[in-house]
Amino acid sequence: MSDHLTIANPKIETPCIKICTLDAGRKLCLGCGRSIDEIARWGTMSAPERARVMDELGARMSALQTALSAQSTSAKVTG
Repeated sequence: MSDHLTIANPKIETPCIKICTLDAGRKLCLGCGRSIDEIARWGTMSAPERARVMDELGARMSALQTALSAQSTSAKVTG
């Protein structure tokens, strides 16, 4: 009887992988690549806004990994 009364609660797609660590210099999450503002507004963003951010995350994460790798290499050379 309650099956026809069930209200669907669609989940919002998220890039979160539960590694919530902020790179203070770049102000991006090391887990998903979103900014603090994007993370805070995620639930209220429109679907097109979330899609735009999702489209940018691959390039952001690549650039972040490159920068962190270069930073780590530099620290090893000077340390």
